[in-house]
Amino acid sequence: MDWVDLVLSRRSIRRYETRKIPQEVLDKILEAGRKAPTADNRQPWRFIVITDPEIKEKLLQDEYNVQAASFIKEAPVTIVGCGLVREDEYTRKWGTIYSILDTTIALQNMVIAAWAMGVGSCWIGVQATPFDDIVRRLLKIPKDWKIIALISFGYPAKQPGPIKKKSIEEIVSYNTFEEKTTSR
Repeated sequence: MDWVDLVLSRRSIRRYETRKIPQEVLDKILEAGRKAPTADNRQPWRFIVITDPEIKEKLLQDEYNVQAASFIKEAPVTIVGCGLVREDEYTRKWGTIYSILDTTIALQNMVIAAWAMGVGSCWIGVQATPFDDIVRRLLKIPKDWKIIALISFGYPAKQPGPIKKKSIEEIVSYNTFEEKTTSR
């Protein structure tokens, strides 16, 4: 399978095998995040790797969390991606949007690197939910760090089939913002 086909085949995995992710595989996943492009090479991220079953259990204390992310318990690893949003000269000039974007790109690099090594993942959003407060308190995340996402990682217990996506014509236009793509 070539690289593009690999990217196109990636699916969210919500059921995992019990086997652990070898440290060398996890290190490559983290390295893919570390090497992600970043505005002004600031690298405004911090990644918290959760492997402790007790911490995972505590993350799922709230009813919302259990419904939204119960598969965290099954996943051998969950990575919490945080972006630095502290006010400094850079953020006063450009805002905090770049740390959010940069951290998102790094997390996506991890997701694709994992998939290339046979490790599945699922992106878990926490913004503006009770989950955000629980994660922040439990993991002792300072206020000047924004939780961008949690991503569960593990070997897929089941391979989901293709999902329906919008057509290219529905999402792409050339040269101006148009409803339909008429020509390239």
